[in-house]
Amino acid sequence: MDCDVMKLDLKRVLVVCTGNICRSPMGECLLRHALPVEGDYRVESAGIGALVNHGADDKAIKVMEEWGYDLRAHKARQLDLALAREFDLVLTMDGTQQEWIETTYPALRGRIFRIGHWEGRDIPDPYKRPEDEFRASRELIQRAVDGWLMCLR
Repeated sequence: MDCDVMKLDLKRVLVVCTGNICRSPMGECLLRHALPVEGDYRVESAGIGALVNHGADDKAIKVMEEWGYDLRAHKARQLDLALAREFDLVLTMDGTQQEWIETTYPALRGRIFRIGHWEGRDIPDPYKRPEDEFRASRELIQRAVDGWLMCLR
């Protein structure tokens, strides 16, 4: 995929992981803050197996606070077709999630990509892992977000 092809009106972006308490809330936050305010973007997150209404993982909250971001208001929600259709672009944390969404909701094909698409990588799940793994995931997500900025601006 060439970014020139992607330079469409991608103003609504959904960031997806499994539980919607670690990676996707971090990705949502980092992407939202990286995009220009005047662009009128909508960035949200969900999970394919969400821990519905749970807050962000305590370690995700802590490592994001280290960079000056606050995830304490986050509440996990489940991805479904109605929600996904509201977005121009769905960014997953790994290929398995991308494949699950494309298989479950074939109508969404063409708008689902890994957040690490430009680097050809998945973002490892730090759930129930040490803080350092949350930091590593946060940094990989930030690099992935930087890659998407060329398409979204």
